[in-house]
Amino acid sequence: MPIMMTQAGDKVTVAKITGESSVRQRLSELGFTEGTPVDIVQAHKGDMIVRVRNSTLALTREMAAKIMVNM
Repeated sequence: MPIMMTQAGDKVTVAKITGESSVRQRLSELGFTEGTPVDIVQAHKGDMIVRVRNSTLALTREMAAKIMVNM
């Protein structure tokens, strides 16, 4: 499921990154790689704040839609 369908407080694991290669590369550089745990800090209408690899990041709905996760 896309990460944008999660809620604050959820702990998920990155399953897959979709989209164009430039988007996949950018998300990989930010720490979103397969198997990486992600904590959902805040979620509001698809826009999100997440914690990944000791960094707190803001994601737009467009970027969040590209990150597939497992609960």
